[in-house]
Amino acid sequence: MIPHDMPTSRELVESVREWLERDVLTGTTGRLQFHARVAINVLAMVERELETGVVQAATHQARLDQLGCADEAELAARIRSGELDDRAAEVRELVWASVRDKLSVANPKYLAGS
Repeated sequence: MIPHDMPTSRELVESVREWLERDVLTGTTGRLQFHARVAINVLAMVERELETGVVQAATHQARLDQLGCADEAELAARIRSGELDDRAAEVRELVWASVRDKLSVANPKYLAGS
């Protein structure tokens, strides 16, 4: 059960982003328009994170678990030490999967060519 009433955080973020796109962006120029575009991009990122963040976090932890690492710091330390050299292909694939998840939130257009 969700403790908050409607609208949800996702709906609020979406509403502000849409208002910026519809009203602010089209009614401004120069520096203010640039800042409106930045705000629109940030809010779009927040929307994507709200939509996929919980699943991505669980998937990311499962990847770390598969490599026997508690967190990214341990993974980095084990890579630096050479401890995972015999699993390099697996490490690369799991790290690349995490990068794809991050890009899908930051800017999905970056994944268009992959």
